[in-house]
Amino acid sequence: MWAEIKDKKEFEKVNKNQSVASTHRNIITQQGIGASVLSDRRRTMRHASFTATSLILYLFLFLLRRGTLTTGEITPLRRGFYAGVCPEAEQIVRETMRRAMTKEARSGASVMRLQFHDCFVNGCDGSLLLDDTPTMIGEKLALSNINSLRSFEVIDEVKEALEKACPGVVSCADIIIMAARDAVVLSGGPNWEVKLGRKDSLSASQEASDNIMPSPRSNATFLINLFHKFNLSITDLVALSGSHSIGMGRCFSIVFRLYNQFGTGRPDPHMDPRFRFKLNRLCPESGDGNITGRLDATQTKFDNQYFKDLRMQRGFLNSDQTLFSGDARTMAVVKRYSIDQNAFFADFVEGMVKLGDLQIDQPVEIRRNCRVVNNAPREEIGEALASFMLEA
Repeated sequence: MWAEIKDKKEFEKVNKNQSVASTHRNIITQQGIGASVLSDRRRTMRHASFTATSLILYLFLFLLRRGTLTTGEITPLRRGFYAGVCPEAEQIVRETMRRAMTKEARSGASVMRLQFHDCFVNGCDGSLLLDDTPTMIGEKLALSNINSLRSFEVIDEVKEALEKACPGVVSCADIIIMAARDAVVLSGGPNWEVKLGRKDSLSASQEASDNIMPSPRSNATFLINLFHKFNLSITDLVALSGSHSIGMGRCFSIVFRLYNQFGTGRPDPHMDPRFRFKLNRLCPESGDGNITGRLDATQTKFDNQYFKDLRMQRGFLNSDQTLFSGDARTMAVVKRYSIDQNAFFADFVEGMVKLGDLQIDQPVEIRRNCRVVNNAPREEIGEALASFMLEA
Protein backbone atom coordinates (compact mmCIF):
# COMPACT_ATOMS: atom_id res chain seq x y z
CA MET A 1 0.00 0.00 0.00
CA TRP A 2 2.79 2.35 0.65
CA ALA A 3 3.63 4.30 -2.46
CA GLU A 4 6.88 4.00 -4.32
CA ILE A 5 8.62 7.34 -4.86
CA LYS A 6 10.17 8.76 -7.97
CA ASP A 7 11.62 12.01 -6.68
CA LYS A 8 14.03 12.82 -3.88
CA LYS A 9 11.62 15.51 -2.68
CA GLU A 10 9.77 12.71 -0.92
CA PHE A 11 12.85 12.09 1.23
CA GLU A 12 12.93 15.76 2.21
CA LYS A 13 9.22 15.68 2.95
CA VAL A 14 9.57 12.77 5.35
CA ASN A 15 12.66 14.15 7.09
CA LYS A 16 10.96 17.48 7.71
CA ASN A 17 7.79 15.64 8.78
CA GLN A 18 5.70 18.16 6.90
CA SER A 19 2.04 18.38 7.77
CA VAL A 20 -0.50 16.99 5.37
CA ALA A 21 -1.70 19.57 2.90
CA SER A 22 -4.79 21.55 3.77
CA THR A 23 -6.58 20.07 0.77
CA HIS A 24 -7.67 17.09 2.83
CA ARG A 25 -9.05 19.01 5.79
CA ASN A 26 -12.61 18.89 4.53
CA ILE A 27 -12.56 15.10 4.31
CA ILE A 28 -15.27 13.59 6.47
CA THR A 29 -16.34 10.06 7.25
CA GLN A 30 -19.72 8.37 7.46
CA GLN A 31 -19.32 8.31 11.25
CA GLY A 32 -19.83 12.07 11.14
CA ILE A 33 -16.22 13.38 11.29
CA GLY A 34 -15.58 15.25 9.25
CA ALA A 35 8.67 10.23 -11.25
CA SER A 36 7.36 13.62 -10.96
CA VAL A 37 5.64 15.52 -13.76
CA LEU A 38 7.87 17.86 -15.70
CA SER A 39 8.04 21.36 -14.29
CA ASP A 40 7.13 23.00 -17.58
CA ARG A 41 3.77 21.24 -17.52
CA ARG A 42 3.12 22.59 -14.04
CA ARG A 43 4.10 26.12 -15.11
CA THR A 44 1.77 25.84 -18.08
CA MET A 45 -1.03 24.73 -15.77
CA ARG A 46 -0.45 27.70 -13.47
CA HIS A 47 -0.45 30.21 -16.34
CA ALA A 48 -3.67 28.69 -17.65
CA SER A 49 -5.35 28.43 -14.26
CA PHE A 50 -7.66 31.44 -14.68
CA THR A 51 -8.85 30.36 -18.11
CA ALA A 52 -9.20 26.73 -17.05
CA THR A 53 -11.09 27.67 -13.89
CA SER A 54 -13.49 29.85 -15.87
CA LEU A 55 -14.04 27.08 -18.39
CA ILE A 56 -14.64 24.48 -15.68
CA LEU A 57 -17.11 26.76 -13.89
CA TYR A 58 -19.01 27.38 -17.12
CA LEU A 59 -19.06 23.67 -17.93
CA PHE A 60 -20.18 22.83 -14.40
CA LEU A 61 -23.14 25.24 -14.57
CA PHE A 62 -24.05 24.03 -18.05
CA LEU A 63 -24.04 20.36 -17.06
CA LEU A 64 -25.86 21.05 -13.81
CA ARG A 65 -28.69 22.71 -15.73
CA ARG A 66 -28.85 19.67 -18.02
CA GLY A 67 -29.02 17.34 -15.02
CA THR A 68 -25.93 15.32 -15.94
CA LEU A 69 -24.20 15.76 -12.59
CA THR A 70 -25.10 16.41 -8.98
CA THR A 71 -23.91 18.97 -6.50
CA GLY A 72 -21.62 18.09 -3.63
CA GLU A 73 -24.16 16.43 -1.39
CA ILE A 74 -22.48 13.41 0.16
CA THR A 75 -24.42 10.22 -0.49
CA PRO A 76 -25.07 8.02 2.56
CA LEU A 77 -23.28 4.71 2.08
CA ARG A 78 -24.98 1.43 2.85
CA ARG A 79 -24.61 -2.29 2.32
CA GLY A 80 -26.65 -3.77 -0.52
CA PHE A 81 -26.87 -0.40 -2.25
CA TYR A 82 -27.24 -1.91 -5.72
CA ALA A 83 -29.57 -4.77 -4.74
CA GLY A 84 -32.61 -3.14 -6.33
CA VAL A 85 -31.01 -1.46 -9.34
CA CYS A 86 -28.15 -3.78 -10.32
CA PRO A 87 -28.42 -6.94 -8.20
CA GLU A 88 -25.64 -8.72 -10.08
CA ALA A 89 -23.12 -5.90 -9.59
CA GLU A 90 -21.01 -7.48 -6.85
CA GLN A 91 -21.00 -10.86 -8.60
CA ILE A 92 -19.79 -9.23 -11.82
CA VAL A 93 -16.95 -7.53 -9.96
CA ARG A 94 -15.97 -10.76 -8.19
CA GLU A 95 -15.90 -12.82 -11.37
CA THR A 96 -13.95 -10.19 -13.31
CA MET A 97 -11.40 -10.03 -10.50
CA ARG A 98 -11.17 -13.82 -10.46
CA ARG A 99 -10.33 -13.89 -14.17
CA ALA A 100 -7.81 -11.07 -13.81
CA MET A 101 -6.01 -12.76 -10.92
CA THR A 102 -5.99 -16.09 -12.74
CA LYS A 103 -4.31 -14.33 -15.63
CA GLU A 104 -1.87 -12.48 -13.35
CA ALA A 105 -1.86 -13.19 -9.61
CA ARG A 106 -0.09 -9.91 -8.86
CA SER A 107 -3.08 -7.91 -10.10
CA GLY A 108 -4.90 -8.67 -6.84
CA ALA A 109 -2.39 -6.74 -4.74
CA SER A 110 -2.25 -3.97 -7.34
CA VAL A 111 -6.02 -3.46 -7.33
CA MET A 112 -6.19 -3.58 -3.53
CA ARG A 113 -3.67 -0.72 -3.34
CA LEU A 114 -5.94 1.47 -5.47
CA GLN A 115 -8.39 1.90 -2.58
CA PHE A 116 -5.74 3.39 -0.31
CA HIS A 117 -4.35 5.70 -2.98
CA ASP A 118 -7.81 6.85 -4.06
CA CYS A 119 -9.42 7.32 -0.64
CA PHE A 120 -6.55 9.19 1.01
CA VAL A 121 -6.65 11.93 -1.65
CA ASN A 122 -9.92 13.88 -1.35
CA GLY A 123 -11.89 10.82 -0.35
CA CYS A 124 -13.04 7.70 -2.20
CA ASP A 125 -14.17 9.37 -5.41
CA GLY A 126 -12.45 7.50 -8.24
CA SER A 127 -10.25 10.53 -8.98
CA LEU A 128 -7.21 8.25 -9.12
CA LEU A 129 -8.58 6.64 -12.28
CA LEU A 130 -8.80 9.84 -14.34
CA ASP A 131 -6.28 10.25 -17.14
CA ASP A 132 -4.55 13.58 -17.78
CA THR A 133 -6.33 16.17 -19.92
CA PRO A 134 -5.15 19.46 -21.48
CA THR A 135 -6.54 21.30 -18.43
CA MET A 136 -5.84 18.81 -15.64
CA ILE A 137 -2.88 16.72 -14.52
CA GLY A 138 -4.28 13.59 -12.94
CA GLU A 139 -3.03 11.60 -9.97
CA LYS A 140 -1.50 8.72 -11.92
CA LEU A 141 1.73 10.69 -12.38
CA ALA A 142 1.97 11.80 -8.76
CA LEU A 143 5.23 11.02 -6.95
CA SER A 144 3.62 8.21 -5.01
CA ASN A 145 1.92 6.64 -8.02
CA ILE A 146 4.08 6.95 -11.12
CA ASN A 147 5.81 3.68 -12.05
CA SER A 148 4.11 2.17 -9.01
CA LEU A 149 0.35 1.83 -9.36
CA ARG A 150 -0.84 -0.62 -11.97
CA SER A 151 -3.77 -2.81 -13.08
CA PHE A 152 -5.95 0.13 -14.09
CA GLU A 153 -7.02 -2.02 -17.03
CA VAL A 154 -8.66 -4.44 -14.58
CA ILE A 155 -10.92 -1.63 -13.35
CA ASP A 156 -11.69 -0.83 -17.00
CA GLU A 157 -12.74 -4.43 -17.57
CA VAL A 158 -15.00 -4.39 -14.51
CA LYS A 159 -16.59 -1.12 -15.62
CA GLU A 160 -17.19 -2.41 -19.13
CA ALA A 161 -18.96 -5.50 -17.78
CA LEU A 162 -21.09 -3.43 -15.41
CA GLU A 163 -22.06 -0.94 -18.12
CA LYS A 164 -23.33 -3.82 -20.25
CA ALA A 165 -25.43 -5.16 -17.38
CA CYS A 166 -26.55 -1.89 -15.75
CA PRO A 167 -25.65 1.19 -17.80
CA GLY A 168 -24.93 4.32 -15.80
CA VAL A 169 -25.61 2.77 -12.40
CA VAL A 170 -22.38 1.66 -10.69
CA SER A 171 -19.73 4.28 -9.98
CA CYS A 172 -16.02 3.84 -10.56
CA ALA A 173 -15.41 4.78 -6.92
CA ASP A 174 -17.56 1.86 -5.79
CA ILE A 175 -15.81 -0.46 -8.25
CA ILE A 176 -12.50 0.25 -6.50
CA ILE A 177 -14.03 -0.62 -3.12
CA MET A 178 -15.61 -3.86 -4.33
CA ALA A 179 -12.57 -4.94 -6.34
CA ALA A 180 -10.21 -4.30 -3.42
CA ARG A 181 -12.38 -6.45 -1.16
CA ASP A 182 -12.49 -9.21 -3.76
CA ALA A 183 -8.70 -9.10 -4.20
CA VAL A 184 -8.36 -9.89 -0.50
CA VAL A 185 -10.96 -12.67 -0.57
CA LEU A 186 -9.51 -14.31 -3.68
CA SER A 187 -6.06 -14.26 -2.04
CA GLY A 188 -7.31 -16.24 0.96
CA GLY A 189 -8.17 -13.31 3.22
CA PRO A 190 -11.37 -12.32 5.02
CA ASN A 191 -14.68 -11.52 3.35
CA TRP A 192 -16.95 -8.65 4.32
CA GLU A 193 -19.92 -6.65 3.10
CA VAL A 194 -18.88 -3.33 1.64
CA LYS A 195 -20.85 -0.12 1.97
CA LEU A 196 -21.65 1.37 -1.42
CA GLY A 197 -23.29 4.42 -2.97
CA ARG A 198 -20.29 6.61 -3.83
CA LYS A 199 -20.15 8.77 -6.90
CA ASP A 200 -17.27 9.88 -9.08
CA SER A 201 -15.40 13.17 -8.96
CA LEU A 202 -15.09 15.50 -11.92
CA SER A 203 -11.40 16.20 -11.35
CA ALA A 204 -8.19 14.87 -9.82
CA SER A 205 -5.39 16.52 -7.86
CA GLN A 206 -1.80 15.52 -8.41
CA GLU A 207 -0.69 18.18 -5.94
CA ALA A 208 -2.89 16.74 -3.19
CA SER A 209 -1.53 13.26 -3.87
CA ASP A 210 2.06 14.53 -3.74
CA ASN A 211 1.42 16.26 -0.43
CA ILE A 212 -0.55 13.52 1.30
CA MET A 213 0.67 10.08 0.32
CA PRO A 214 3.49 8.57 2.41
CA SER A 215 6.64 7.08 0.94
CA PRO A 216 8.52 3.82 1.59
CA ARG A 217 11.00 5.88 3.65
CA SER A 218 8.34 6.96 6.17
CA ASN A 219 8.92 6.23 9.84
CA ALA A 220 6.35 5.15 12.41
CA THR A 221 5.84 8.61 13.90
CA PHE A 222 5.10 10.15 10.52
CA LEU A 223 2.66 7.37 9.65
CA ILE A 224 0.86 7.56 13.00
CA ASN A 225 0.39 11.32 12.62
CA LEU A 226 -0.76 10.98 9.02
CA PHE A 227 -3.40 8.37 9.84
CA HIS A 228 -4.58 10.41 12.81
CA LYS A 229 -5.47 13.26 10.46
CA PHE A 230 -7.97 10.92 8.82
CA ASN A 231 -9.35 9.68 12.15
CA LEU A 232 -7.57 6.36 11.66
CA SER A 233 -5.99 4.82 14.74
CA ILE A 234 -2.66 3.13 15.36
CA THR A 235 -4.49 -0.18 15.12
CA ASP A 236 -5.90 0.88 11.74
CA LEU A 237 -2.40 1.85 10.58
CA VAL A 238 -0.85 -1.50 11.44
CA ALA A 239 -3.82 -3.54 10.22
CA LEU A 240 -4.01 -1.73 6.88
CA SER A 241 -0.24 -2.05 6.46
CA GLY A 242 -0.95 -5.77 6.51
CA SER A 243 -2.17 -5.35 2.95
CA HIS A 244 1.50 -5.94 2.17
CA SER A 245 0.79 -9.55 2.97
CA ILE A 246 0.44 -9.84 -0.80
CA GLY A 247 2.31 -8.17 -3.62
CA MET A 248 5.75 -7.06 -4.70
CA GLY A 249 7.97 -4.02 -4.15
CA ARG A 250 10.64 -2.41 -6.32
CA CYS A 251 14.35 -2.27 -5.58
CA PHE A 252 14.14 1.49 -6.07
CA SER A 253 12.15 1.69 -2.85
CA ILE A 254 14.68 -0.14 -0.68
CA VAL A 255 18.13 0.50 -2.14
CA PHE A 256 18.71 3.31 0.37
CA ARG A 257 18.01 0.84 3.20
CA LEU A 258 20.63 -1.52 1.89
CA TYR A 259 23.46 0.93 1.29
CA ASN A 260 22.79 4.38 2.76
CA GLN A 261 20.03 4.45 5.36
CA PHE A 262 19.06 8.12 5.78
CA GLY A 263 22.46 9.36 4.64
CA THR A 264 24.53 7.31 7.09
CA GLY A 265 26.46 5.43 4.42
CA ARG A 266 25.44 2.23 6.19
CA PRO A 267 22.57 -0.25 5.82
CA ASP A 268 19.48 -0.19 7.99
CA PRO A 269 20.46 -1.75 11.34
CA HIS A 270 16.91 -3.07 11.76
CA MET A 271 17.35 -5.75 9.13
CA ASP A 272 18.19 -9.41 9.57
CA PRO A 273 21.71 -9.91 8.09
CA ARG A 274 20.70 -13.00 6.11
CA PHE A 275 17.67 -11.21 4.72
CA ARG A 276 19.82 -8.21 3.81
CA PHE A 277 22.27 -10.48 2.00
CA LYS A 278 19.43 -11.80 -0.17
CA LEU A 279 18.25 -8.28 -0.91
CA ASN A 280 21.80 -7.17 -1.76
CA ARG A 281 21.89 -9.85 -4.44
CA LEU A 282 18.44 -8.90 -5.71
CA CYS A 283 19.06 -5.15 -5.58
CA PRO A 284 22.73 -4.22 -6.16
CA GLU A 285 23.50 -0.57 -5.47
CA SER A 286 23.84 0.35 -9.14
CA GLY A 287 21.31 -2.20 -10.39
CA ASP A 288 17.91 -1.94 -12.04
CA GLY A 289 15.56 -0.16 -9.66
CA ASN A 290 12.53 -1.75 -11.31
CA ILE A 291 13.44 -5.28 -10.23
CA THR A 292 10.80 -6.50 -7.78
CA GLY A 293 10.97 -8.52 -4.59
CA ARG A 294 8.36 -10.15 -2.36
CA LEU A 295 6.76 -7.98 0.32
CA ASP A 296 6.53 -11.03 2.57
CA ALA A 297 7.44 -14.70 2.44
CA THR A 298 3.98 -15.71 1.15
CA GLN A 299 3.37 -12.90 -1.32
CA THR A 300 0.33 -14.47 -3.04
CA LYS A 301 -1.49 -15.51 0.14
CA PHE A 302 -3.28 -13.02 2.38
CA ASP A 303 -2.27 -14.08 5.89
CA ASN A 304 -0.35 -12.86 8.93
CA GLN A 305 3.09 -13.89 7.62
CA TYR A 306 3.84 -10.20 7.02
CA PHE A 307 3.82 -9.55 10.78
CA LYS A 308 5.93 -12.62 11.51
CA ASP A 309 8.48 -11.28 9.03
CA LEU A 310 8.53 -7.89 10.76
CA ARG A 311 9.30 -9.55 14.09
CA MET A 312 12.24 -11.31 12.43
CA GLN A 313 13.39 -7.96 10.96
CA ARG A 314 12.57 -9.08 7.44
CA GLY A 315 10.31 -6.23 6.39
CA PHE A 316 10.86 -5.26 2.76
CA LEU A 317 10.09 -1.54 3.02
CA ASN A 318 11.31 0.85 5.68
CA SER A 319 7.68 1.91 6.20
CA ASP A 320 6.93 -1.74 7.02
CA GLN A 321 9.83 -2.54 9.34
CA THR A 322 9.40 0.72 11.26
CA LEU A 323 6.08 -0.58 12.59
CA PHE A 324 8.01 -3.12 14.65
CA SER A 325 11.34 -1.39 15.15
CA GLY A 326 10.35 2.27 15.33
CA ASP A 327 7.57 2.67 17.91
CA ALA A 328 6.47 0.69 20.96
CA ARG A 329 2.78 1.31 20.21
CA THR A 330 2.87 -0.14 16.72
CA MET A 331 5.23 -2.90 17.87
CA ALA A 332 2.61 -4.18 20.30
CA VAL A 333 0.03 -4.48 17.51
CA VAL A 334 2.51 -6.23 15.21
CA LYS A 335 3.24 -8.78 17.93
CA ARG A 336 -0.47 -9.46 18.47
CA TYR A 337 -1.17 -9.99 14.77
CA SER A 338 1.87 -12.24 14.35
CA ILE A 339 0.32 -14.77 16.72
CA ASP A 340 -3.39 -14.14 16.07
CA GLN A 341 -4.39 -14.10 12.41
CA ASN A 342 -8.09 -13.79 13.26
CA ALA A 343 -7.42 -10.57 15.17
CA PHE A 344 -5.55 -9.20 12.16
CA PHE A 345 -8.36 -10.15 9.79
CA ALA A 346 -11.01 -8.53 11.99
CA ASP A 347 -9.06 -5.29 12.39
CA PHE A 348 -8.14 -5.21 8.71
CA VAL A 349 -11.79 -5.39 7.72
CA GLU A 350 -12.67 -2.61 10.15
CA GLY A 351 -9.84 -0.48 8.79
CA MET A 352 -10.89 -1.01 5.18
CA VAL A 353 -14.46 -0.02 6.00
CA LYS A 354 -13.28 3.15 7.77
CA LEU A 355 -10.96 3.94 4.87
CA GLY A 356 -13.85 3.46 2.45
CA ASP A 357 -15.97 5.91 4.45
CA LEU A 358 -13.74 8.87 3.55
CA GLN A 359 -15.64 11.28 1.34
CA ILE A 360 -15.47 14.95 0.41
CA ASP A 361 -18.15 17.47 -0.48
CA GLN A 362 -17.75 18.10 -4.23
CA PRO A 363 -19.66 17.93 -7.55
CA VAL A 364 -19.97 14.31 -8.64
CA GLU A 365 -21.42 12.01 -11.27
CA ILE A 366 -21.41 8.35 -12.28
CA ARG A 367 -18.81 8.08 -15.04
CA ARG A 368 -19.48 5.93 -18.06
CA ASN A 369 -15.72 5.52 -18.54
CA CYS A 370 -13.57 5.54 -15.42
CA ARG A 371 -10.73 7.35 -17.20
CA VAL A 372 -12.69 10.45 -18.29
CA VAL A 373 -15.58 12.51 -16.99
CA ASN A 374 -18.89 12.33 -18.82
CA ASN A 375 -19.36 14.84 -21.65
CA ALA A 376 -15.60 15.13 -22.05
CA PRO A 377 -14.32 16.37 -25.42
CA ARG A 378 -14.10 13.60 -27.98
CA GLU A 379 -10.30 13.75 -28.14
CA GLU A 380 -10.06 13.08 -24.39
CA ILE A 381 -12.25 9.99 -24.76
CA GLY A 382 -10.01 8.83 -27.58
CA GLU A 383 -6.92 9.29 -25.43
CA ALA A 384 -8.53 7.30 -22.61
CA LEU A 385 -9.35 4.46 -24.99
CA ALA A 386 -5.78 4.49 -26.28
CA SER A 387 -4.44 4.29 -22.70
CA PHE A 388 -6.66 1.30 -22.00
CA MET A 389 -5.49 -0.51 -25.13
CA LEU A 390 -1.83 0.11 -24.26
CA GLU A 391 -2.23 -1.20 -20.69
CA ALA A 392 -4.26 -4.20 -21.79
